This record gives sequence, C-alpha cells and structure tokens, in this order.
Amino acid sequence: MKYISKFPHGIMFHHFHDGKLHSKSQGSISIDDLYRLIKYIGRKNILNADEFLKKYKAKKLEKSDTCLTFDDGIKSQFDIALPVLEDLKIKSFFFIYTNIFEKGADDLEKFRYFRCNYFDSVNEFYKEFYKEIDGDINLFLNENKKKAKAYNIHNFYSLEDIKFRLIRDYFLSKDEYKNIMLSMIKKKAVNEKEFKNLAINRNDLRKMHSLGHIIGLHTHNHVLCKKLNYENQKYEYVTCISKISEILNIPIDKIVSMGHPFGSYNNDTLKVLKNLNIQMGFRSSLHIDRNMKKINNSPLEIARQDHSIIVKLMNR
Repeated sequence: MKYISKFPHGIMFHHFHDGKLHSKSQGSISIDDLYRLIKYIGRKNILNADEFLKKYKAKKLEKSDTCLTFDDGIKSQFDIALPVLEDLKIKSFFFIYTNIFEKGADDLEKFRYFRCNYFDSVNEFYKEFYKEIDGDINLFLNENKKKAKAYNIHNFYSLEDIKFRLIRDYFLSKDEYKNIMLSMIKKKAVNEKEFKNLAINRNDLRKMHSLGHIIGLHTHNHVLCKKLNYENQKYEYVTCISKISEILNIPIDKIVSMGHPFGSYNNDTLKVLKNLNIQMGFRSSLHIDRNMKKINNSPLEIARQDHSIIVKLMNR
C-alpha cells in the first residue's frame, strides 16, 4: 500500500530514538523507521522546504506534494534525523521555540523525558500524576467535552493522552503543573544531568541553517496561543523571531515560516504573523477545523499529517 495524498501538506515529526543517547519513548521513531517512511511516501513526492513554499505561492503545488517539518528543536532531530535528510538531499522546515536557548528554559522536554523513562508505561505515569492533584478532575472532564474534541482531531492521541492534556492545559495553571512535576521528579530521585542535551543548542541551529534547512517560528515559550490575548501572542512571536535572527545573524525579514504549537491559534495569532510578514504556517492536523472553509485555508494554515499515522499505515 502506498501513501496517497489528496492535497499538499506537511509531515510532522518530533522525537527519534537510537537506543544509545536518545532512548525510545512515546511516539519516537528510529533512523530505519525514518528511511522507511520517506520511501513509503515516495522521495519524488517530498519537496525541499523552499520549493514547497515557492510552489504554494505560485499556486503550483500538486496534491501529491509534501514537505517534512520538525517541531520544538529537539536534540534527537539533529543527531538522528538530520543525517538522513542530508543523505537523501532533503531540505526541511524546523520550527523552534526559543527559550531553549536561555537559562531556565521551558520544561516541556524535561517533563516528557521523565514521564517516558521513569514509569513502566505512560498510563502508569498518568495515574501517579492524577494522585497529586487537588480538585474534582472527573467533573472538569465531563464539563469540557468540547475541548476534548479539539485534541481528538489529531488522531494520534489516545483517550488517556487527551485526558492528561486537558488537565495539564486547562484544569491546572502552568505553575501548578510545574510544581507537581518537580515534586514527582524529586520523589524519583532523578539526576538533573539526565535532562541535559534534550534540546538543540545555538551551534546546532546555525548548522541546520547553513545546510539549507528553513528555520521557522514556534513561539518563545511553546504556548497555547488561543489562551493568550493579542499582546501576549505578539510578545511570543516577536521574541521568537528576534532570537532566531540574532542566533543565525540574519535579518528578521528572512524568517518566513512557522508551526503553531499544539496546533493552537486564533485570529489574533494570524494577525500577529501577518504583521511579521510570515509567509507560511503549519497546523497540526489534516482536518478542516475552526472556521476554515477548506483544508489549506490560508498560507498560515497549511495541513500536516503526524508521522505516527503514516507509521501505522506502513505497518498494516
């Protein structure tokens, strides 16, 4: 069975494993999986990032055209995926949230590493996590079934994944979630050194750029944009584009792409991005959602398929 595309879109990647420096975790794939996936899609159907953007602007994309996108600036992308891209001469989009380059960076990858490596399963982690929460989470979940649908459109989350994300993102404040996670980490006596090298560094970013990959925005703090007002969203993206410009030593107007963190955005987000002259933005699903009229509703709402869905198709 071949991968059949009904419209041009991006393929979304996050984590990779090699059994050495980068351990296997929920949703991660190996170097062999990546080679197989590219072959399954068809190398001829994968455009370089700049070509995908150029063809879109010229309205010349074919329905079979895809591009590869990598979110979050994860170190395993640099160590495992980048050599594959260079071997196959594929230039991709890398969407970076920029607080990873600062001291006291966001704990997104730190907390993910913990839940994937210190429990027999991710569901075991969820059970232990819920024990730490004060309040009626079942009542909250029953009252927020509409929010659950927003996660469900991605297709790659299990019901337990959706439950956890709802509680993390809407029931708890950011500080409450962080404090619970830090408390759980302390109870497990985790060595902080394990959390090093989870994210790329400045030199890694410069290397990817020098190889011809397109570096794009992913906010500064990897936030749910639709929870923020216009000014706070503007801060996130202005900070992000300024940091990338500084690190790569390129003008701000040379940074033209982005990916919506968590697939979360609203009309204010689109206004911010247009004011920054961002030419292409990627969502996190293949579905028509929000108030969209078509699948690739605008240059800032290009559809993406998560790699995990393709892996499932490959393994049928």
